[in-house]
Amino acid sequence: MMKYLRFLVFLLLVPMAAHANAIRLKDLVEFDGVRGNDLVGYGLVVGLNGTGDGLRNSPFTEEIMTNILERLGVNVTGEQFRPNNVAAVFVTASLPPFARVGSSLDVTVSAIGDSSSLLGGTLIMTPLNAADGQIYAVAQGTILAGGAVAEGDAATVTQGVPTSGVIPSGGRIEREIEFDLSSLSTMRLALRDADFTTANRIERAINAEFGRNVALMRDSGTVEVDIPRTNARSTAHAIGRMENILVEPQRKARVVVDQRSGTIVMGSDVRISRVAVAQGNLTLRIEEAPLVVQPNPFTDAQPVVVPRTGVGIEEEENVQLAEVPETTSLSEVVSGLNALGVSPRDMIDILKSLKAAGALHAEFLVR
Repeated sequence: MMKYLRFLVFLLLVPMAAHANAIRLKDLVEFDGVRGNDLVGYGLVVGLNGTGDGLRNSPFTEEIMTNILERLGVNVTGEQFRPNNVAAVFVTASLPPFARVGSSLDVTVSAIGDSSSLLGGTLIMTPLNAADGQIYAVAQGTILAGGAVAEGDAATVTQGVPTSGVIPSGGRIEREIEFDLSSLSTMRLALRDADFTTANRIERAINAEFGRNVALMRDSGTVEVDIPRTNARSTAHAIGRMENILVEPQRKARVVVDQRSGTIVMGSDVRISRVAVAQGNLTLRIEEAPLVVQPNPFTDAQPVVVPRTGVGIEEEENVQLAEVPETTSLSEVVSGLNALGVSPRDMIDILKSLKAAGALHAEFLVR
C-alpha cells in the first residue's frame, strides 16, 4: 500500500461484506412522503466591487434591474445606465420535509452572466418557486463566496469558484406543502440500494421489533408496512420506532475507478480468479532541434532553417508474466495486485483487462 501513497493515489477499502456492521434503517431507506422539494429563483446581486455583469453582454441583467426599480417606484424608462456592480443569478434551495412557515433554509447563489466574482455582493429579495410554479420561500442576504481572484495587467489568478456562493439561513419559508402523514394506512420504505437480501432482512427486523407481521417485502427496492397493525399512536410514532432498527445490508461486489484522479475503490466482496498478467510500457520520444544555417558574407542569400528531428522508441525490458493467485479475501486481492509492482494508472488498465477476461468477479464502474 505504501507504493500507492508515493503516487498520491489512495486505494480505499470499503467494508461491504455480508458480515458488515449493522446500519440504522433510516440510513438504508427513504420513507414514503418524507422528502424534500427543490426550489429555484432568478434574482439580482448588488454591491459588487466592479465584478458584475457587462450589461451589453448580459441584457437580462438590465431587464431584471429595471423591473426591480419600477416595483420600488423608480421610473427608469428610457434611461441609459451601465453599472458594473450588479449580476444576475440563479438561486437554489431545498425545502425540507414538513417545513413550517417562518422557518429558515440555506440558499445557493450562482452567477449566470459574465460576472467574474460574487464576493461581497448582496442578494435582493428573490422568490423561490417549486416544480408546481408556486412560491414557497423568499431569499435575501449577503453572499459568502468560496473563492478569490487576484489580477494584474498581465496575469490573473483564481482560487476556488468566486462566481458561486451560499447564504446561510438566507431563505424564509412562506408556504407549506400540504401533506397529512397521519392519513397514511400503509408506509412504503424505498431502499437506496435495491437488493432482495437486504429487503428481506428489513422485513424480518421490523416484524421482530413489533412482534407481529406488519412488514412485507414487495420487491428488491420496496418494503411495505401496515401502520394500523403496528398499534402505534400515529404514523409518526411508527416511523420513529422503525428508523433506529439495525439491519446488516447486503450489496454487490463492486470496483469503482475514477480515471481523472486515479482513485480505486474496492468492496470487501471482490474476488479474483487465478490469472497471469503481463504489463509493459512503450515510450515514444520525438525531439525537434532545427538548425539555422547562415549565408556566406557579402551575399544576397537568406538564412535557411534546416530541420533536425530525433526519434526513438523505448520499451521496458524484462517484462514477464506474473501470476495472480485465486483470492478469498480483499486483503489477498490487494496483495496480489500490489505484487505486480505497477503504478495506479496501470492498475486501472489491469483491472479493466481482468474484468474483460472474466477473472474479476465484481461490478466494474468507471467514473
